[in-house]
Amino acid sequence: MKNDEAGGHDQRHALRQTYVSRVNRVIDYIQSNLAGDLRLVKLAEVASFSPYHFHRIFRAMVGETPNQFIRRIRVETAAMRLVASPGASITHIACRCGYSSSSAFAREFREAFGMSATRFRSGGHRTWRLIHHPVGQGDLKHDKAPERLSAHATLEPNANTSKNPMRFSVELRQMPEMYVAYVRHIGPYNQISGAFERLMKWARPRELVDARKTLELAVYHDSPDITDESRLRSDACITVPHGTQPEADVGVQNIPGGKFAVAHVEIDPDQFGEAWDRLMGEWLPESGYQPDDRMCYEIYLNDPRKHPEGKFIVDICEPVRPL
Repeated sequence: MKNDEAGGHDQRHALRQTYVSRVNRVIDYIQSNLAGDLRLVKLAEVASFSPYHFHRIFRAMVGETPNQFIRRIRVETAAMRLVASPGASITHIACRCGYSSSSAFAREFREAFGMSATRFRSGGHRTWRLIHHPVGQGDLKHDKAPERLSAHATLEPNANTSKNPMRFSVELRQMPEMYVAYVRHIGPYNQISGAFERLMKWARPRELVDARKTLELAVYHDSPDITDESRLRSDACITVPHGTQPEADVGVQNIPGGKFAVAHVEIDPDQFGEAWDRLMGEWLPESGYQPDDRMCYEIYLNDPRKHPEGKFIVDICEPVRPL
């Protein structure tokens, strides 16, 4: 009887993960096609559900209707681009995020942020961030090493580690396109550990983890300064051979290549936010480049247990284009 119950539970779990995978496909499609075809019938087609059932499933699993999700992602993406690309016109940003007119964007933006896009760009975003995301939650990316790194080492952060000088260097690098398997995490970025654990539990029996060539990385889709912490989207990823098929809640995707500013850092667990700040706030403004819209990510390069000072060695990869 117990075996039957366990088998039934496993089957229900596998079926649920199929739904998770289909919804993740839709989320990826929306993010990549903000100015494209986002009609319900198209999203349902991406998910392989009927439009009626898709709407109900998406709302139940994501906590927002497809339309609510699209509206939020559009306005939050526009807000990030206003700050990250000061040379781009507001109209251009609105168009790229799928708004049909400047007036429609203006109404949506004011409703979401309580101010105009012009004011937000000229400094209002700092005030909004302090009100909605108090100091301590990080800047632009996240303020701590992802907890999944503690799976490699049990390290207690030192209260004074932030005062330790970090090794930090930046180079422009042509990064290759990467084909990855991923498990999506929704919530605070520093709680991505469970997603990595599920990914590795799936990958190891399939002999997809090769210590010599498999890269482990985390992709970040939202800004903690703008998106509520409970809705932040990140992907725990490993590179896999082309042709690897998705399964259950493990998806596959291409991470676009191209020109990146790559900050090579050797840091304490509590210095991730500081490293991102140095790249985005110090190096980038003087580089002649600005952030591009491709995915940004971190590549994890070491086991901190084997480092003489317990440091994390990471490549922080920010896509860029000429200013």
